[in-house]
Amino acid sequence: MHLKDYLNEYDRFAAAAGVQVVEIGEGYAVAEMTVEKRHVNGANVCQGGAIFTLADLAFAAAVNSGGVLTVGTTNNITYLRSALEGDHLTAEAREEPHHKLPFCEIRVTNQRGELVCVMTGSAYRRKGVAMPPEG
Repeated sequence: MHLKDYLNEYDRFAAAAGVQVVEIGEGYAVAEMTVEKRHVNGANVCQGGAIFTLADLAFAAAVNSGGVLTVGTTNNITYLRSALEGDHLTAEAREEPHHKLPFCEIRVTNQRGELVCVMTGSAYRRKGVAMPPEG
């Protein structure tokens, strides 16, 4: 199974939140989400956790694109603009490769190309463990 299909099916939290990987390349991934009523908080803007989930799925896809199970160790997110119901958000992740400790920057933009947030993340590669799992 291709990593994109695997993540879209087995990352159940992201799938339940309406987040989907749409593209994966070497050290690169794109995930998308449309802000729905279920994502909106009491301030009538998209809840930060929903945006984080979008960025985190793109992060996971990018760092696992090499076929070795890689798990996040730290993430830092800075919100720069609110997202509103109906906005279409795109998270683009680019990995700075490292054999064990990759670093990634994820930029989330809306349908107008405006920067909504920037997230950075570090991860750890599990030597000898395939991603997606075989069998």
